[in-house]
Amino acid sequence: MPNNWSEPDQTGVCTLKLDVGATVTLRGKRQRRAFPKRLEAIDTWPLPWRELLTEWLRAESKRRKWESLIKQAGARRTDLAFDLLDALLRGGWIEVEEKRDAGRWLLVWVEFIEPLPLRRQLGLAEDEATIEQWQIESAKPFNDPRFAQARASLDAMPATKALDRLYLLRRIETWDAENRFGTKRDFALFAGGDTKALSSAQWQWLEKHFMLSDWGIEAHAPVLWLRAPLCLIRDETRLELSLVRDCLGLTAKTLQSVTRIEGHMDAWYLVENRTSFERVAKEYGASNGVLWLPGFPPRWWKSTVRHLLTLLPAPAYIACDPDPAGIDIAYEAGELWESFDLKWSPWMMDQSTLENLPHRKALNDYDRKRLAALATKPLSPDLKKLVDWMIANGEKGEQEGAL
Repeated sequence: MPNNWSEPDQTGVCTLKLDVGATVTLRGKRQRRAFPKRLEAIDTWPLPWRELLTEWLRAESKRRKWESLIKQAGARRTDLAFDLLDALLRGGWIEVEEKRDAGRWLLVWVEFIEPLPLRRQLGLAEDEATIEQWQIESAKPFNDPRFAQARASLDAMPATKALDRLYLLRRIETWDAENRFGTKRDFALFAGGDTKALSSAQWQWLEKHFMLSDWGIEAHAPVLWLRAPLCLIRDETRLELSLVRDCLGLTAKTLQSVTRIEGHMDAWYLVENRTSFERVAKEYGASNGVLWLPGFPPRWWKSTVRHLLTLLPAPAYIACDPDPAGIDIAYEAGELWESFDLKWSPWMMDQSTLENLPHRKALNDYDRKRLAALATKPLSPDLKKLVDWMIANGEKGEQEGAL
């Protein structure tokens, strides 16, 4: 065992203190306990132990709450569960984590050190062909570092489940490479040939490791909110946006199916804050296009707006919070206009706007790091003054107070 573990006590248990503070009482502290690693065979264990252990090991996680394991055992097998726990601990198969509560140590977590050999001894291991396939497929790397954590979690799984999850990762990789976006059902159809192909367990595993919206996978059909003095046309069908006096939401797929736009306007106005967007849409949308910018623009938003710019190019005024993140969001959205050689300008994102807000917030450490990075970029004069003011005064704001 590593040096930070204690020597075995009279019962043979080694202890690792966690977050030790008040060494007299250790109140509220934690510790891990384990026997020196021996990994004893379990072929002579009683059948009821092996049956309960089989149930415990069907879960994917190596680290389980003791409360969950006891609940899985049920009231009639509580004593058996404690006997099995002791056997696993003395056999070197698990480490346990305890917390100090009311003067005594309570068991909280159980971590299986080598679950795969245990599964094999219980007859849960896959056939050699499956294991060989897993070894081949798992050796193929991912280029995107965002897959690293999810990929690493597969090594503790049985080969069949690991292959299933690895396949999902490969389908996300392909989905991303093809710049796709859509709902969870769209991805299920893409990955499994049916809109309900993925089980709840598969979705839970994906959502544990990913923010799916970052990959263009949304819970519901993504909607772009806008107002503009335009007519959208597809074949012989026409949609008069000028009838709308506040704003409306159209799905990304609907907007991407538009083949022609009639009407004239001088600019697109992009507004981040939803309340501010609705106000600007009412005030400016009769003569200009106003789009809601949902924070850092997701893939579906970029793809949809790119299509609109192809049909009706116009310069942009981009209004985000006068804060470090707002500047980054504005620049990311502005890159779309730059790709069309169109001009864009920050709007209501200057020092004067921030100074005149009725309320401001203090910068946090992450804000300061962002500002330091922004200070090295070739910012427009207004944004440069805004950055300098935030650094000097330690404050930021929200556009809702200005728009």
